[in-house]
Parts: sequence; structure tokens; C-alpha cells
Amino acid sequence: MYTAVIPVRKGSRRLPGKNTAPFADSNLLIYKIEQLKKVPQITRIVVTSDCDDMLAMGRAQGVDTHKRAIEYCDEKTKTFGEVVAHVAESVEGENIIWATCTSPLVEPHHYADAIDQYEIELKNGYDSLMSVEEFRRYIWTKEGPLNYELGIKHVPSQELEPLYRVTDGILIAPRAKMIEWMYFHGTNPFMYKMDKKSSIDIDDIYDLECAKAWFHV
Repeated sequence: MYTAVIPVRKGSRRLPGKNTAPFADSNLLIYKIEQLKKVPQITRIVVTSDCDDMLAMGRAQGVDTHKRAIEYCDEKTKTFGEVVAHVAESVEGENIIWATCTSPLVEPHHYADAIDQYEIELKNGYDSLMSVEEFRRYIWTKEGPLNYELGIKHVPSQELEPLYRVTDGILIAPRAKMIEWMYFHGTNPFMYKMDKKSSIDIDDIYDLECAKAWFHV
């Protein structure tokens, strides 16, 4: 059994009203619910939030809801790990898919394929699955170059060792393990690679406008 959890809350510092921002003739939350309904392996969808309006949107779409107390949403009273464990304890299902509505270009076929891959990779020794975007860029820390050398040893970016950005678009793990780890993936996750378009994660107005533009491509 796969339970898809859509975590949303009232506050957003960088983009107020982010989770219900207009998108695809509805809004990000409703659109994500519609996407998840098309994934055959998902048996339950749960909107978890402190916001009564968002919970009402979930119920209107015919999915389950979980009302979170404010301390599990204010990003200061409880740690993020405590929030993940609390949500996992509050829903049913053998496996949880953490499906953020701020990744609107993760489509049903992505979820379905990721679930199939997850089942294969558990047998290969991985403990969970997380979506990533592979990239090759020149990266610096305050101490200097992180992944390349200056001068004669400089190499073209396409020859750099790949790095991986966690997109938070798809995160899958056994529900019991999420509770144990107090996190949505383990220490040995399978990195499920996604392209630049599907990897977009909306944090601000620029991301939102990019997602809207990509949606129409």
C-alpha cells in the first residue's frame, strides 16, 4: 500500500500563499491531488495541514485529511524530523510518498515509475528513494573550489564528477522507517534522477513563473 502525503501549511516566508498559488486552471494543491489520483499504485492520498481552507480543498477533492497542530507547522516549535515522524504516525499505509505540491511538474508517470524503481531498489539494498537532479557546475565554498582545480588542471564542466540536488519532488520510504528515522528517507536512498523541467521546486515568484512557462511547453 502506498499513501501519498501532501504537506502544506499556512505560512510561507518567500511566497505568501504558495501552496494554493494559481496553476493549471486551479491551484498547486488541487493540481497535485489530481496528479496523484492518476497513479495506479497509490491507494490513499492525505493532505496534512494546519490550514482549514486547504484541508477543505482536500476533502472537496475526495481525499483524506490530517489536521496538524500549529507546533507541527510553525518551523520553530518542533524540529523537521519531529514533523515527519508525527505525520507518518498519523496516517495509514505500508509506504509513504512525500509529494510536495510545490513540484507541479512531477507528473503521474514519474510517480508510477519511481514506485516501480523503489520496489526494485529495496531488494538491491537501498532503504528509500529520493528524486534528484544531476548537474555539473563549478562549485565554491568559502575555502575555495569544491569540485575542481584552478589553473592548468581546470577541466570543462562536462568532465566534472556529477553532483546531485535533492529536488524533494518524490520521496518514498516505508512508513515505519520514516517514524524510526524521523525523516522522509534513510541514509542509503536510491537517487531517482529527474530532468531539469520535472525538478523545479517552487520557493519564490520566479520559480512559480518558470513552472507556469514550463507547463505550457
